[in-house]
This record gives sequence, C-alpha cells and structure tokens, in this order.
Amino acid sequence: MARTHGSSGRPGGHSASRGEPPRTPQPAPPEGRRRRLATIGATALTAAAIAVAGCTTETAAAAPAAFAKPAATAAPVAKAVTASVTAPAAYAPPARNLAPGMKGADVKAFQQRLSSLKYYLGKVDGQFGGDTQAALWAFQEINGIKVTGVVDAATKKALVHPKTYKSPSYKGKRANRVEVNQALEVLVLYKNNKISLISHVSSGGGYYYNGGSRAVTPNGTYNTTVYMPGWVKVPLGEMYNSVFFISTVFAIHGDTYVPKGPASHGCVRIPMTVALVFHKQFKTPGEQVHVYGTPQYAK
Repeated sequence: MARTHGSSGRPGGHSASRGEPPRTPQPAPPEGRRRRLATIGATALTAAAIAVAGCTTETAAAAPAAFAKPAATAAPVAKAVTASVTAPAAYAPPARNLAPGMKGADVKAFQQRLSSLKYYLGKVDGQFGGDTQAALWAFQEINGIKVTGVVDAATKKALVHPKTYKSPSYKGKRANRVEVNQALEVLVLYKNNKISLISHVSSGGGYYYNGGSRAVTPNGTYNTTVYMPGWVKVPLGEMYNSVFFISTVFAIHGDTYVPKGPASHGCVRIPMTVALVFHKQFKTPGEQVHVYGTPQYAK
C-alpha cells in the first residue's frame, strides 16, 4: 500500500533482504514529493477515518465494523488475445535491445508505440527511464512475455503484433470501469467498453506485518468512494492522489516505489505519471472497480 520509510526488515521498509526487485524511482509530481494533505473540505471526515484505518488489510483480530472487508465475488481469469488495442500504424522494432538508461530515436519510437497501445503516459523524449520501464512491464505482462523490463527479441515481436486485454465476464459489469488483475499486476481502465489505459500496478504482497495483519488486496466488485488529492499521510506511510474503492481502507494511489511484483500493504500502487491523471478519467464516487485473479504470491 502506502510507502513507508526506514531500512528495517519489516514490510514497507524496502529492505533488500526481503528479496524485492531493485527500486525503479518514479518522478515526483510538480508540486513536490512532500506535498501534504491540507484542506479537503467535505472529505475531512474521510481524512479522519484514514488516520485510523489507513490501508489495513486482513488482521488476526476482527476489523471494526465500519471498515469490515466486503464479501469478495469470484470472477474468471481474463486472458489476452492476439489483436491490436487501437489498430495503430505499423511499427518497425529497434535493431538493438533496449534497456533502462538508454537514449535515442529508437527509444522514442518505442515510447510512441507504447503510447499508441495505451500503456505509456510519460514524455516521449527518447530516454528509457522508470516510466518507460513500468509501461514495458505492463506490456510484457499482458503479452505473456517474461517480465524483464528489456526490449528483447520476444518483446520486439510482440510490439509488431501485440495482444490486447480481454475483460472477463462478471455480474454487474459496466461499460465504464476499472479492472485490476492481480495475476498479471495490471490495471485496465475502460471507457464505453474500450481500453483507455493499461498500467502496471503493485498490489498486496501477501506478507504479514504489525504482528498479525496480512498484506492482501481483496478480490471483488466495488465502487470508488472518495478521491483524496496530493500526498496523504496514513499510519503505514504516504499515498499520492488516492482513489478509494472500499470505504476509506483500500485505494488505488500513486507511489514513488512501484516494483515489478506485489509489494503493497493492500492498496493498489500505480506509477506517479499515471497517478497525476488517473483520477480525472472517471467519476468518484461511483465508478466500478473490479479486482480479480490469483495474486502472484499465492502461485
């Protein structure tokens, strides 16, 4: 969920001994990394609730009634199918393999390709940074390619003939919705049943913390409840531009640390460049959020 500070071995401390992937820093928002929640007006009561509950998940003791976890609803696992997301123009893959830190016209063309396929929201500047890598992770996840963050032979082939994402069937499905697939660690935003955005995410890591709480993102069909702008400080750390979808306990929020695998305390982390615009793409409260799939830590 929210990022925390320190280097202890506890979850959230980002200790290298926990076996988490190397950090891929995300750019801080224009207003600065340390923006705090100041005045939220009508959401003041929500802020108070967050100060108590944060983004807590499963606990050894029963959760307070106000924040009881809703009953999850099962859904079939979605599968990717070979087809273009938006029928983009032909793409010529780079001659060399592309990796973080590289620069050049081929990197720029690669960024443009990811943008046309709805994966990339960063600057098309020819520099392979953290935003580009996160978008590549999502592309590799959906195309069934080993998630390396490197444009290798298999990735080049998929960029020419990409797969798109096929949404699963489930009760109450709406044309406008947000889907989070924990099996692939991706978020897919739909507008009028068409893909508007595909983002890499990091959901609950499945570990235990604070003497019995478990880092789990619960599967189920929910609705957005409230949007909290800027940096919000909670007991487990901080969250940026948070869109809550289960009371004020679970949110989709920006973070400067969104690793390749599941690592949050229960919320759904998204890259900062995505968090800058994500909340503007739908209504809050009331947008449907469907979370499903077997978490990667459970496989």
